[in-house]
Amino acid sequence: MILGDTSRSASADAGTTLDDILRLNAARHPDATALIDPPNREAFTDRPPMRLTYVQADRIVSAIAARLRDIGLSPDSIVATQFPNTSESILTLLGIMRAGMIAAPLPLLWRRTECVAALSRIGTKALITSMRVGDADHAALAMQVAAEIFTIRHVGGFGGPLPEGFISFDDLIDEATANTPSSFTPERRDNPALRVAAITFDMTSDGIVPVGRSHAELLAGGLSILAESRLAPESHMLSSLPAASFAGIALTLAPWLLCAGPLRLHQPFDEATLLAQLQDARCDAAILPGALVAQLAEAKLFAEPHAPKNILAFWRAPERLTFSASMLSLDSTLIDVPLFGEIGLCALRRTGSRPANIPVGKIRAPLGAPGAVVVANVARNAAGTLGFGGPMAPHHVFPHAGGSFGSYFAAGADGSLDTGFPCRIDKETGGLVVTGPPAGLFSIGGYRFAMRDVQNVVSQADKEANVAALPDTFAGHRLAGHSKDRAAVRHTLDAVGLNPLIVRAFRDRTGTPSAA
Repeated sequence: MILGDTSRSASADAGTTLDDILRLNAARHPDATALIDPPNREAFTDRPPMRLTYVQADRIVSAIAARLRDIGLSPDSIVATQFPNTSESILTLLGIMRAGMIAAPLPLLWRRTECVAALSRIGTKALITSMRVGDADHAALAMQVAAEIFTIRHVGGFGGPLPEGFISFDDLIDEATANTPSSFTPERRDNPALRVAAITFDMTSDGIVPVGRSHAELLAGGLSILAESRLAPESHMLSSLPAASFAGIALTLAPWLLCAGPLRLHQPFDEATLLAQLQDARCDAAILPGALVAQLAEAKLFAEPHAPKNILAFWRAPERLTFSASMLSLDSTLIDVPLFGEIGLCALRRTGSRPANIPVGKIRAPLGAPGAVVVANVARNAAGTLGFGGPMAPHHVFPHAGGSFGSYFAAGADGSLDTGFPCRIDKETGGLVVTGPPAGLFSIGGYRFAMRDVQNVVSQADKEANVAALPDTFAGHRLAGHSKDRAAVRHTLDAVGLNPLIVRAFRDRTGTPSAA
């Protein structure tokens, strides 16, 4: 086991990192399949789908690490990434870690405003991306971001054609898959498992907060998923959740490495492609948005013989974790995974028709099993919100300033962090039920927004414009924008580099651009 029954994990004491596990897998299973790209990836980005073995993946990771060092980046440099859910996203993240640097993955739909706000706060030194994702020119976006952040000295990416000044990483994939060995040797330092491995970004009512995570914290999250889903060694996994958040790393990257099986990536969301992937090989675990599982079940997407053994249904809006009659027909074991922003997650296996409540106190994985290990500590705070602590919870803001999360998240007497999610205690089970989102926030799909910030930027585009967040069955919320000239507001918001989910709130609904 990786974790012990303490506030620190055994992985921390042993110094185990995500990179250590990849290198071990490559040594033990060099020719086993590691990564399988979405079969439709050419429809949304450059390069045909890849299928890599563990030794090929390991070589590419070493080659990326070596290039980062060769261009002059030092250990602990922060390297931001922005990718769709393809092999490059996983390989680049691990390459940054192998180089002894800190990865800062950005959500795919973030544009200039959000990227600059996040990266300018952490001293980012480099940015690596895909040249194209669908119709979006991410190469141009990366150049715009770099132009506004003076600490960024290097911009690179995969795909083409490359703008002037871009560093290409494409050749590293071609060389490594052609069995060209890499001479890069990872640097080992004092207890690397406790060093910051990645920075992810949470959204609070006061804006974007960078959250530093150690290898030990990331592995604690991954172990909770692995244990609750009872995944065996070399399990086949399929994930629609990119490794661009704590949840993405803990639900996808860490369990994949710990299982040492193949990982199929799905760029959300294409039902026909998902069906083809499920038919290609039966998965032991499919990681999918919880709000869509019922809809997909009704469409018979999970019918035998292609049903995944386990469906890990993640809920970015845990207050919307619900029962659906269609889920009773599933030929798969359903495991709900409510997410609490970038603070933590819980994995809850359904034993009946309804979701399990979140246990109060120490959460062990697997729940209720003899010898289970502590992965989190959950409580209901005096304010009536869910508090989260334990091995997978973050412990410091980033960059470190000698303090804790106190300035961003209220901490309880036991050190647990206030997630901001209001909750109630279920009288029958004694567990917690999340009843709403954090105050001032709303979510669309996998993205959280502060309503105050959204309204402010919309008002700057048009003083008379306003926007409202309306409940949505599948996305959590949807935005409805109102203006005398929606087209003009849409153009202005797009020009300042705002998230397209906000820009689309002002789409024409009547066929006339000036409709109110």
